[in-house]
Amino acid sequence: MGANIFEGSYTTENNEDIVVFLIGMRINKRRAVRKWWPVFSAMPGMIRELYQHKEELGFLSVESYFGLRTTVMIQYWKSTEDLMAYAKGEKHLHAWRAFNQKVGNNDAVGVYHETYVIKKGSYESIYRNMPAYGLANALKHIPITPDKKSAKKRLATHYNTKEEIK
Repeated sequence: MGANIFEGSYTTENNEDIVVFLIGMRINKRRAVRKWWPVFSAMPGMIRELYQHKEELGFLSVESYFGLRTTVMIQYWKSTEDLMAYAKGEKHLHAWRAFNQKVGNNDAVGVYHETYVIKKGSYESIYRNMPAYGLANALKHIPITPDKKSAKKRLATHYNTKEEIK
């Protein structure tokens, strides 16, 4: 499984609002597999659904990380409205109900999420010799041109005037 490496320097356009949603779980009691496995195994089906219906759901992309006890997914969404609509959807509600029935307030497993609304022009990125990753999977991936060579220049719309950028 070879990744398509983009040689050189790339960035993403930052001309639209985005939502970054972090969601994950922590295994507090490793031997309590019956408690944490249902939480862990619910996510792949939801991610599959998100990718199958990206446009209609407003889902852009996800990156996943697995530690010894803690997992995190970084999801990119078009809007909070899209994210909230998915949270109220059948697949997510089914997983949430199952979690509450099987785990509830049991301390064997924890779950968390954080939501960040990021306004257009107030984020930037750079990728050198990388496959499309993170925001580059979620937004338009473009080569860096001289007018976008520095982080400050990529954040130009965040500043009041172009004179502030040197």
